[in-house]
Amino acid sequence: MNTMWRAIGLTFLSGALAYGATLTGTVKDPSGVPLKAVFVQARSNNGKKTVSAITDRQGQYRLPDLSAGDYEIRVKAPGYKSDPRSGVKLSADEKQSIDFALQKGMVRWTDLSNYEGTKLLPEGKGKDTLTGACFACHGFQSREASRRQDEAAWQRDVGVMMDRFGYFTRRNVTDAKAAEVVSYLTKTFGPDSELPPSPANLPQYKEVKYPKSLSDDVSKLVYVDYATAGPKRFPGAGRPDDEGRIWIWQYIGNSIAMFDSKTETMKEWPVPYTGQASIHSVVAAPDGMVWFSDQAQNKIGKLDPKTGKIVAYDAPPQHPEAQGMERGSKHTLAIDLQGNVWSTGGPLAKFDPKTEKFTNYNDVLNPYGVAVDKDNNVWFSEFTQGGKIGKVDSKTGKLVKYAPPTPDSYPRRLKIDSKGMVWFNEYRGGKIARFDPKTQTFKEFPLPGPSPTPYALGIDGKGHVWYSSMDMDVIGQLNPDNGEVIEYPFPYSENGIRDFFPDKEGRMWWGSQPNDRVGYFIPVEGKGTIPSGRDQQGPAGNLRAE
Repeated sequence: MNTMWRAIGLTFLSGALAYGATLTGTVKDPSGVPLKAVFVQARSNNGKKTVSAITDRQGQYRLPDLSAGDYEIRVKAPGYKSDPRSGVKLSADEKQSIDFALQKGMVRWTDLSNYEGTKLLPEGKGKDTLTGACFACHGFQSREASRRQDEAAWQRDVGVMMDRFGYFTRRNVTDAKAAEVVSYLTKTFGPDSELPPSPANLPQYKEVKYPKSLSDDVSKLVYVDYATAGPKRFPGAGRPDDEGRIWIWQYIGNSIAMFDSKTETMKEWPVPYTGQASIHSVVAAPDGMVWFSDQAQNKIGKLDPKTGKIVAYDAPPQHPEAQGMERGSKHTLAIDLQGNVWSTGGPLAKFDPKTEKFTNYNDVLNPYGVAVDKDNNVWFSEFTQGGKIGKVDSKTGKLVKYAPPTPDSYPRRLKIDSKGMVWFNEYRGGKIARFDPKTQTFKEFPLPGPSPTPYALGIDGKGHVWYSSMDMDVIGQLNPDNGEVIEYPFPYSENGIRDFFPDKEGRMWWGSQPNDRVGYFIPVEGKGTIPSGRDQQGPAGNLRAE
């Protein structure tokens, strides 16, 4: 079944046989001191694939399992600079070493997280709307901080957002507020901007900077990512199926994409109708069909990958008391054991592919996360003030809700682990929460940092819970056994990650919207390698990752 797979644990491999070339070396600052927790990246000659390693406390890095070919090797460290090494040729199983001595550089505004930017950007009318309504979906690094343009250009860009994504922006942004945002952007990121060239020049930078230090364990994570089929696809997640295909929802690209992890090729299927779709979920069904949600036009649809045919179904209008436009807003999908397609948005709904009929659950007006347990019960989370989690009982059809201990925590993503525990992130509560359906009790795990804002959520084969921080741009790993959290940096600014899904090899897949990259991360240790999926076997347990 494509919606239910066996997830191999994120295994720490020590002294395993390498499958490809290995690149190692040391990174030091201008005075010769080793630099910890900076990225060394190997990007393939065509720019499609990038492998990123993190230096340890000795400044050492290890890039394992690199395919034979030509690479560009570069270091990414805010406040430092170095020339990339181009034309690095690696043969199969080759071991090569490259050291880097960095020069002093400049911390740029594009290096900041949303949290840091919100604190350091100048005050002014329009800032609250920008950092509130706009930052709810994206950051400022790639859209504002990376450019300097005049008022007419900012008017155009804000107008595009108000028009194309009006189903969302009109909830909180009036024309008057949009005009204030234009004015603020022109003043802050216009041709005559008085913004300091570097945020590090501001006296409050050192106080705001996060994280100030990272665990020694950060060097045990390696990222592998791939470019999408084109720019401005805005991929929010990569979701594996049993065949090694990664299904990708593209919020802007108006298409469903599939990345074949075996051949490292990508294919797209555009939606066959006009207008912005804002696809927000893609899931492969057991019968081979691939279902997607159309948030902008309140549809769900299915793709037959064999024929390329797409059929879309208009959902009933949204309940008038739900948050959003009157036409509804289909969001996240899950497929139950009978083949019904459940969708969040406004309200919770079930679609029966046999009758092609929707059933709305108007007692759940603002759901966000949705998942199906092994007994076919459907679980949901309400991303709203006073939001609860709940389930629809598969046998009785009864709907019941449970209030988290932290009020107004805004439950967001929701997943179910192999033991039947219900996990969800408390976006505004700054916690990861677990609900035991048998005892009907909660346990909450506080997350570090001034604004944890957990968004993406995934559970690996060891039972560890992974999340991404929307505001702080870090990846976190929670060990439920002891409550320990390890935070990892991300190799790109403004990670924009919406969800995590493990594959059968234990790799955790993600999509980075502002960077148009899809990839995975996996822990490694010592001289181990990244499991490539070619020979790796290991302990497995059933894991539903809706």
